[in-house]
Amino acid sequence: MGPAPLEDLIMAFAKLPGIGRVTAQRLALYVVKRPRDEAEQLAHALVGVKDGIKKCSECFNFTELSSELCAVCRDERRDRLCICVVEEASDVLALEANQIHRGVFHVLGGVLSPLEGISPDDLRITELVERVQREQTREVILALNAGPEGDATANYLHQLLSAQTRVSRPARGLPVGADLDLADRVTLTHAFAGRSPL
Repeated sequence: MGPAPLEDLIMAFAKLPGIGRVTAQRLALYVVKRPRDEAEQLAHALVGVKDGIKKCSECFNFTELSSELCAVCRDERRDRLCICVVEEASDVLALEANQIHRGVFHVLGGVLSPLEGISPDDLRITELVERVQREQTREVILALNAGPEGDATANYLHQLLSAQTRVSRPARGLPVGADLDLADRVTLTHAFAGRSPL
């Protein structure tokens, strides 16, 4: 046990997802070794992100307090007739960082999970259906995480939207560089089902 302020910082870092005690201690000691102004910048950034962002009124991605729409929704070069549906705003960040999608987004805020008590009313599904109807969307891409909850949510959304627009999902299967003999049955099944011509 070190001094109380150091222990408090270690405990604060350890609460972050994917950060264990050892990594939290390493981060805390890094902050201690850096100049005070860097610690103040970190503290300012932490408070700023809590006080300076909100949900976009259109897609529910993150946006600044001063703007109703996020940067993606404000971008007039985007294909507004193609909506990519994701679970969380972090998924938008990942797709944008890799410049994968040139349309717009819709953040559901999670996936259906009866075991956790998450029903359609707990997600932004009504807003999605209304948006598709209002904008006469050409395609909805369901970019939800693979797994029982993501699949169930995708199936539910497909039933709701398929009469109004084209509904698709990104292909799933073998990642680049993967060995066939190391892949599990589900991955191989998706890879073969989603195969495309050369």
